[in-house]
Amino acid sequence: MQIFEIVRLAVGTGLLLCGLGIFLMELYGAFHFDYVLNRMHAAAMGDTLGISFSLIGLMVFNGLTFTTMKLALIVIFFWIASPISSHMLARLEVTTNDNLRQHCEVYEELSALEEELARKEEEERAKEREGRLS
Repeated sequence: MQIFEIVRLAVGTGLLLCGLGIFLMELYGAFHFDYVLNRMHAAAMGDTLGISFSLIGLMVFNGLTFTTMKLALIVIFFWIASPISSHMLARLEVTTNDNLRQHCEVYEELSALEEELARKEEEERAKEREGRLS
């Protein structure tokens, strides 16, 4: 029984430290990226992963109780709500930013993007064929 408690302590501590590390990377990205969409992406991914790791670590510490089930529901809620809210904020930025072309490549029609991607894919295939022949 004592070994199980030590393993549980080690796993819970490891998960909490992973969550803390992710939060620190999130802070770095949120304050050092230049463009708002890059900062928002770092913050959204950091929140989702950092909170999830931290709450799963607390679930391991807590054992199998009703509180653990509540924490699991919170993790599920964050995994659903955080990407949706960050996507909505990104769409708002894209639709309201008049200077978007300074930071991103904007396509007026989706067909232009599809043609460019198909051309790049064909160039990569040609390079692979040349590499195989030589």
